[in-house]
Amino acid sequence: MSGLYLSRGLFPEEFLRPTIQFILDCQRDSGEIPWFKGGYTDPWDHVESAMGLSIGGEMEAARKAYNWLAGMQLADGSWWASYRGEEIDNGKRRESNFVAYMATGVWHHYLISHSYAFLESMWPAVDKAMAFVLSLQSEYGEIDWAVNASGRPKGDALVTGCSSIYKSLECAHNIAVTLGHERSHWLQARERLGKALRHNPERFDRTWESKSRYSMDWFYPVLAGVYSGADARLRLQSRWHEFVEAGLGCRCEKQQPWVTVAESCELVMALLAAGDHARAVEVYSWLQQWRSADGSYWTGYQLVEDLLWPDERPTWTAGAVLLAADALTEHTAASHLFCSVQLLDEQEGPRKRRAAD
Repeated sequence: MSGLYLSRGLFPEEFLRPTIQFILDCQRDSGEIPWFKGGYTDPWDHVESAMGLSIGGEMEAARKAYNWLAGMQLADGSWWASYRGEEIDNGKRRESNFVAYMATGVWHHYLISHSYAFLESMWPAVDKAMAFVLSLQSEYGEIDWAVNASGRPKGDALVTGCSSIYKSLECAHNIAVTLGHERSHWLQARERLGKALRHNPERFDRTWESKSRYSMDWFYPVLAGVYSGADARLRLQSRWHEFVEAGLGCRCEKQQPWVTVAESCELVMALLAAGDHARAVEVYSWLQQWRSADGSYWTGYQLVEDLLWPDERPTWTAGAVLLAADALTEHTAASHLFCSVQLLDEQEGPRKRRAAD
């Protein structure tokens, strides 16, 4: 199917129900959500899938997902790169943006569920996670992308990863304010990080070839709110021709003839954040041709070889499809999360919100 044009207030619930069910079918009894049945689980993509469940109204399944993640947290607040059940699948590193993303997912779930009790139960894990992440921030503002197996920082930073952390710091701040916890240094860290992303490109990609060839380095600073308004629109326009294949989607990397569904969905939300609603609707309409009969979505399409590649339909891609649909239709109370920056007033405290549970 192609040509699914979404409008505000018209979430295609029946059409996307199989996509939600696909994530549910892949979720393990523990709450863990692997990439696909028999696959491994990484913390970032686990959260992306859990957010899809919240959008789909599967609140108990989403809570189980966050409870599983909190239960797997290490003493220093981090998680290993990937797991298979209770076993570590990749114990070579712990990535800062993976760790920070829990705050984004927890806040997203709270916006939909209005469950103060859920937010309280997740607070210790969020607090420890952000402490780990901010321990990796340099005096210049950027945040190291990972630590190795022994806990030593890798010594470099990623634009995409730091942009994702920038959004997570916004969400972590909102969680702290809602619960009445003072964490003003989180906003200060976010401000330093934003300045590094906007004004100090030399602090990124210092020890490897520039990652600017990847589309995420192009649009993620817009998606995360590092750039807004005219600056965001100018940034997206500046490299549109390098990454966007009309009628197909967004390339993962400009040198490779490969469009991917998840990046395309994230671009949709970045366009909405920049105020370009028309192009957001158009890009999303292209993606239904990559949908499988069971409601899942292929990772991507190789243009030159004319094939779906790789032979995978990940849960996190389904999660991204649901996030973009929600953003376009404003279906849930979390629909604006990736389309705007909303920082709660620190002076407001937990009053009024407590009654929402």
